[in-house]
Amino acid sequence: MKIAHFIFALALGTSGLVGAAGDHDHGHEHKPLHGGIVTEVKDMDFELVAKSDSIQLYLRDHGKPVDVSKASAKVTLLSGSQTQEVNLQADGDKLAAKGAFSISSGTKVVAQVNYAGKSTNARFVLK
Repeated sequence: MKIAHFIFALALGTSGLVGAAGDHDHGHEHKPLHGGIVTEVKDMDFELVAKSDSIQLYLRDHGKPVDVSKASAKVTLLSGSQTQEVNLQADGDKLAAKGAFSISSGTKVVAQVNYAGKSTNARFVLK
């Protein structure tokens, strides 16, 4: 009978952990503000706006814009067998680059972002 109580207690205890991880509520939404795709890494929101002639990356910390004046990023576009690397530089409230980019549905994007002495990777899949 003690084993049954142990299993029940274990199941009850872990079900609370699963619920807490699924709620993921920290007072801000992860909706795109610039028409892009948003991903969250370490409580930071990264919004990627990728077009055939420009790439923009917006950073938000708990819903508030991040000062990107001293930030930079390298974006790697993976489309089929093609790989393209693009350096993004500060441009007002975003990191950006202009050029000709291979952008299509299903393109995978990895952004290595450097800001405030930190380096973070954010991953996206274009729709």
